[in-house]
Amino acid sequence: MRYFATLFVLCLSQALFAQDLNTTFRSKMTFPGQTLANVWGYTSRSGNEYALLGGAKGLIIVDITDADNPVQIVQIPGPNNLWKEIKTYSHYAYITSEGGSGIQIVNLKNLPSANLQYHYYRGDGQILNQLNRIHALHIDTNKGFLYAWGGDLFGGGAKIFDLKQDPYNPVYVGKYDQLGYIHDGYVENDTMYSGHIYAGQFAMVNMANKSAPELIATQGTPNAFTHNTWLADDRKTLLTTDEVSNSFLAAFDVSDPTDIVLLDKIQSNPGSNSIVHNTYTYKNWAITSWYKDGFTIVDITRPDNLVQVGNYDTYPTTGSGFDGCWGVYPYFPSGTIVASNINALNTGDGEVFFVTPAYKRACYLEGKITDGLTGLPLGNARIQIGGPGSLESEFSGTDGVFKMGQEASGYYKIKITKPGYQPFESEALMAEGEVITLNVSLFPVGSLTVSGKVISAADNLPVAGATVRLFGQQTESSTQTDLDGYFVFNGVDPGIYSVFASADDQGVASLESQLFTDNQDLTLMMFQQYHKSPEKGLCEIECDISFAKNPFTDFTEIRYSGVSRGTLLSVVNMNGMEVARYELQDTEGSVRIGEQLPAGMYLVRIPGMDSSSSVLTKILKTN
Repeated sequence: MRYFATLFVLCLSQALFAQDLNTTFRSKMTFPGQTLANVWGYTSRSGNEYALLGGAKGLIIVDITDADNPVQIVQIPGPNNLWKEIKTYSHYAYITSEGGSGIQIVNLKNLPSANLQYHYYRGDGQILNQLNRIHALHIDTNKGFLYAWGGDLFGGGAKIFDLKQDPYNPVYVGKYDQLGYIHDGYVENDTMYSGHIYAGQFAMVNMANKSAPELIATQGTPNAFTHNTWLADDRKTLLTTDEVSNSFLAAFDVSDPTDIVLLDKIQSNPGSNSIVHNTYTYKNWAITSWYKDGFTIVDITRPDNLVQVGNYDTYPTTGSGFDGCWGVYPYFPSGTIVASNINALNTGDGEVFFVTPAYKRACYLEGKITDGLTGLPLGNARIQIGGPGSLESEFSGTDGVFKMGQEASGYYKIKITKPGYQPFESEALMAEGEVITLNVSLFPVGSLTVSGKVISAADNLPVAGATVRLFGQQTESSTQTDLDGYFVFNGVDPGIYSVFASADDQGVASLESQLFTDNQDLTLMMFQQYHKSPEKGLCEIECDISFAKNPFTDFTEIRYSGVSRGTLLSVVNMNGMEVARYELQDTEGSVRIGEQLPAGMYLVRIPGMDSSSSVLTKILKTN
């Protein structure tokens, strides 16, 4: 039998981010006397993997097939300028620069030979020899068109070139400059998502007719300085970055261009003023460069709940500023990620890191916070996973809804607070790829009196000396009945409570899940038998669960029989959160529980073939 122990995670955000998460360093290269800009990659037909690095002095090609031992093949001379952007189509690399010279095209077919053919394309036809400075580029590989962004021509709007007939000699086919300067962008199947950095928005444009593009929609981004865009694999979520201090990686639903919706936004290191730069998507993850924070890996499976599940810090300092990681490339078959630093700290020497990621699914916590008395949503309630100082802290929206997550499976402490309301605390087992729904009613602070009488069901007489326990969502109190069977609790906050009474040789009485909004006068009827026999669930024969003690003080022993091997037995608190789990290796046996559980009522559950056939039995732990 395996026991999944409870785990409470407490961590500080700065301490967590300083540690590389779900990434493994393989090697690093430094290039004296020149900076590095963006990076891309190329995989040859033989399977060799080549990092394409935007060096200030030209394209650097490095064989990283063995990521622990990278080998520089060649540097192709280019404009001596910091800004370099690279993309590939077939076995050609296309390099642009703010240093001018148009588009440099390199034939990579002869790799690993250093003898590579290259030339500069400066425009043909209507723009013959007019291409010079270009800030960035993207290639619609499905359609075979290259889009050049920024620069002098057409006010920095998009210039489009056909690569299909002869990738080494592009043909100019059109432009898009209706919205002015485009800093960067993404194009797929003739739909362009252009980043208009100075307008603080992205545009969706139908580029099917290159001579007459059609604007579909525009949308502002969180920090109004839209740097780059990238479409997720679901083809309906667009990721954007804003290149300013204290910026965000944002996710938009663009499936309906008439109603584009901001789904969520996330920061690499909240509170540090770090600047996001370039984001790319790989399957269900966004891999994003964050200048001084290196790069992050964010699970975008649920784009309305972005969760950071990995990072690698390439730079020794943090905060605002344009030092550190310029770009990342995550598309090699081996999985190796290439990340470029503009320069090492206090030098002008560019750096490139080769890192192996472990792509993990996030653990999700989602729900709604409401007022326990009115049922109305509560905004600005703080939800913490792990406790005070935890990395994960969110606030509910005006609709009371919150969505957040963790990068690692385990048992977590959850705390929800709002001024004027009683705090809520619970525990939850969070697992990769799973969503825990936690809908919580917070009750205002107050002071009620809960009183009543305990009566024996056998003879209808009062039970003197009975122990009465009052369990709230977060509290537990106990007292004893007087000679006439009466009890009283003073100073009780409004909320949902269960009341239990027990006495030797008399039995147990219970009144469960009652909403107390004013003073209460209760009658508890005491019976000898506390729990009923469980129903048949996932059992080979008639299932049976019994207990050594119930109620119990320190621990109890669950005895079971007639279950299937490998069945999971779980213990769930009254908030519906799983607090313990056991895998039953035999068809009968026993499990000792309770030492780590706070006082309260719990359900012991063995899942059936469906929810209606589960075996559920209540247990009660007292102080």
